[in-house]
Amino acid sequence: MNSEHTYEFLVLLLMTAVILELIARRLRLPPAAALIVGGVVLALTPGVPQIEIDPSLVMLVFLPPLLMRSAYYTVWGDFKRYFTGIASLALGAVAFTTLAVGIIFHLLLPGLPWSVGFALGAIVSPPDAIAAGAILERLHLPSRITALLEGESLVNDASGLVLLRFAVAATLTGAFSVTEAVTSLIWVTLAGIAVGLSIGWAGLAVIRKLRDSELIITSTLLLAALSYIAAEKLGGSGVLSTVSTGLLLGWHQHEMFRAETRIRAQAFWKALVFVMESLLFILIGLSLRGVLDRFGGVQQGMVSLELPVLAVVLTVIYARFAWLLTAGTIGRFAFRLRRLHGAASLATTVVMSWAGMRGVVTLTGALSLPANFPGRDLILVSAFAVIIVTVLLQGSTLGAAHLASRCGRFRRAPHGTGKRSDGLAKSG
Repeated sequence: MNSEHTYEFLVLLLMTAVILELIARRLRLPPAAALIVGGVVLALTPGVPQIEIDPSLVMLVFLPPLLMRSAYYTVWGDFKRYFTGIASLALGAVAFTTLAVGIIFHLLLPGLPWSVGFALGAIVSPPDAIAAGAILERLHLPSRITALLEGESLVNDASGLVLLRFAVAATLTGAFSVTEAVTSLIWVTLAGIAVGLSIGWAGLAVIRKLRDSELIITSTLLLAALSYIAAEKLGGSGVLSTVSTGLLLGWHQHEMFRAETRIRAQAFWKALVFVMESLLFILIGLSLRGVLDRFGGVQQGMVSLELPVLAVVLTVIYARFAWLLTAGTIGRFAFRLRRLHGAASLATTVVMSWAGMRGVVTLTGALSLPANFPGRDLILVSAFAVIIVTVLLQGSTLGAAHLASRCGRFRRAPHGTGKRSDGLAKSG
């Protein structure tokens, strides 16, 4: 497509996004689910141009502002309070899911190296901040669960991307070093946080001198891009850098910005996030056709990939549940969390595991694989299937799962108390 046709197609996508948003609200479905379905329908419609997504461009253009917005409006007190649980999900759950997917993938396809399965596991293991935010903001979950899920989705991308980097290197070179992997993870984390905080403090010093709301809001948007780019150039995590900058700005927003500026900023970010999220989820749907075409069409692709893709999807879902169940049981036994922070009951575990939706980071991770990477198209289809199932199925039924868990807690409460049996009443 030439530039004019590209612009016209972009306008068409935005119009489609508005229509799908209205349909989702009427049917009470998660907008992300409707947008992905709309993208798939467009992808399979004759005459619609095939879309090839540049993963580096998607990460650079879309991810920083979306991460900045999520971090900016994060409740800092909740983030600190539940940091241990957030770290368990962002590191432990990601590593466990990567291992589980890698083992299952190798058992089904023993002809491919182990590292290929681990690369796929690293791609599909981290829940996505964009997908989670698009769903969670429309539900009324307890604040403890929301804080854990939002905090996890903000910081887990770094661990997933580092694991992916070393899985790809091991596949292409045949060599892997645990020491090098751990050292790299530490550097990526510390460098990302340090760059983000440095740019955040410098940005605050500049913003203090500004009085115009438009300039202040524009400066925060620029800080998101600068933080991400600077960290990536230095070999750190652009995700953690942007999140650190956003948390710092959010912490100082009430002392730095007038009420008028904060109101305008909220309206600006809400509109920007709507446009970006809508385009991203539609592009995810549109990207399916190119992958299936390389497998000989939709029907042939579905038949040849049915078993391994289904196994990967089920492994991703059950691995998260197993980690949460095991971690919660160990936590209650070792630290008596029921008395300290409220028990992580089975109902809470189910809701949190069902909320592990994947999105743009999973897709861009799969698309970033080299063209000569073994099993690349299979990984792409598996990643897309995980996104589809977690957003469509889990996102659409998360509200019902939460309602069922609440009813179950009240039914199990002692007669006449009217209290929840898992302690979540304390945290909202």
